[in-house]
Amino acid sequence: MTPEAATQREWLRQWTDAGPALAANRREELLHLSGERALAASEALLSLVTTVKLSPGRRCWSGLVEQQALFHRRPSP
Repeated sequence: MTPEAATQREWLRQWTDAGPALAANRREELLHLSGERALAASEALLSLVTTVKLSPGRRCWSGLVEQQALFHRRPSP
C-alpha cells in the first residue's frame, strides 16, 4: 500500500469513527438549545444573506401563524 493510500484510509477511518459521535453531540446540543439561543443563531445565519435591516419585532413575530391561517381558509361559495 502506498503512503498516500494509507493516509486516505486513515482519514476515512477517522471520519467513520467520528461521524456517529458528532451526530450524537449535535442531537444533544439541539435538545438543550434554548429558544433565545435558537433565535440568535437563526438571526446570525439570516443576517449573512440579507442586506435589508430587519426590525427588532421580527425576533418575536414572523407572521407565519397568520400566513398558515390564510392558506387554510376555505374559499367562500
